[in-house]
Order: sequence, then structure tokens, then C-alpha cells
Amino acid sequence: MNPELIRCGWATSAPDYIVYHDEEWGRPVRGDDLVYERLTLEAFQSGLSWLTILRKRENFRKAFAGFSIEAVAAFGEQDVERLLADAGIVRNRSKIEAAIANARAAIELAGGVSELVWRYADPSSPVPASLADVPATTPASKALAKELKRHGFRFVGPTTAYALMQAIGLVNDHLAECWVRGRLA
Repeated sequence: MNPELIRCGWATSAPDYIVYHDEEWGRPVRGDDLVYERLTLEAFQSGLSWLTILRKRENFRKAFAGFSIEAVAAFGEQDVERLLADAGIVRNRSKIEAAIANARAAIELAGGVSELVWRYADPSSPVPASLADVPATTPASKALAKELKRHGFRFVGPTTAYALMQAIGLVNDHLAECWVRGRLA
């Protein structure tokens, strides 16, 4: 964590954010279980601080069988009750049930969830100069959300879809002056 590096403004308020920003956010992530994990965490973040999710991520990984799509798709009502009792994660029935439904939907996708999501990559998105230049949604995130919902995914609105796109590198929303942007270009 070099304090002299220029970072995106959102990443400087907590050490956890700095590590996430510097080592993970915006870097290409492929693979069905890995994309499913990010999609699930972005859905759980809805209405909460990302820092809350980031700090509970290891607990989420344990609770959701390492985000193995096959394992989570097999979860039943006992697992829902177990997850609702787990103080290490966000205990929201709708989000828990959506995570399970999304794993089941992912299994049904020809080509997998990673392939579907990566169809919406936008390497030509504009370079943001400030946080004000970073959109909450884009036409691509709206289309991705619509496509995911068409396949039975839940808690995947355009804002969640865009956060996923940012997190896994479908778009590069590191600010123009951010040191990471240069590394990803």
C-alpha cells in the first residue's frame, strides 16, 4: 500500500478499500464460479456499504461453499435457515434465496455465466476524469440485467449489473489519474 500512489477517490477511506482497489477491482475475472461470486456479493451489497460486504467476504465464501455454483444450487430450506442464522454474513432472506436461485439459473446457461456476462464487455468506455464521470448504469448494464433476468436471475438490476461489470473488468472505471488504470490499459 504505497500512500504516494494516486487512486480513485472512493478507495482511500479505509485500508480494506485500498487493498481491494489496488489488487482486485477492475481486473479481468473469468470463470463461472468466480463471476457468480462477484455477482452474488454485488447483489448482497445492494442498499449497503461495499465495505460491509468486503469485510464479510471470507464469511460469505465459507457460508456459500466457496461460491461453487453446483454446491449452492443444491442448497435447500435447511441451508436458507442456516444462512439466516449466520451473523458472519448479511442475513437477508430475499438475497439468500436469490443467491441460490441464481446458482440454479447459472447451471442452466449454455456456455456458463462467465461467457454470458463477458458478452457485455465495453473496452471503449470513456475514461472518467472524476467520480462524477462514473455512471451508475449504462445501456450495456441495462441489457445485461435484462438478459440475466430472462434466464431466471434475481437481484440483478442495472446498477448491480454495472457494479459487477466494474468489479470484474468489463469496463475500466479507474479514474484517468489512477495508477491502476495505467496498469490495466
